[in-house]
Amino acid sequence: MSMTISGLARAGGVGVETVRFYQRRGLLEMPERGARGPTSGIRRYEDEDVRRLKFIRSAQAAGFTLEQIGELLQLDAGQDRKRARELAAERLAALDRKIAELQAARDSLRRLSSACNASDHGPCPIISAFDGPG
Repeated sequence: MSMTISGLARAGGVGVETVRFYQRRGLLEMPERGARGPTSGIRRYEDEDVRRLKFIRSAQAAGFTLEQIGELLQLDAGQDRKRARELAAERLAALDRKIAELQAARDSLRRLSSACNASDHGPCPIISAFDGPG
């Protein structure tokens, strides 16, 4: 089944500009324009393009960068497991670091909120914490 860029975007759950962005980044192919008939001059996309677009979106949702996604797309599904595992391990380590940062921020805010609730006198500990020297 072939479709226009708007059909591809709709099938992938993105906007047309997102498809064009991925094409500029080399993540999606840009097919040749039709040469004859009523579709001359129109680019047509296939089911494989939809699959690739959905792969990109899923990998982004997992937190991979566009560069990493490009590398994943280059890997052969059956032969390049080692590199895919390395990329996944890198992503997991980055997520673990981010989770630790977010937990520390949550704990800090929780302490400030408790301090703010403890007394209605003097400056608010939450505002004071963010109003440090600039």
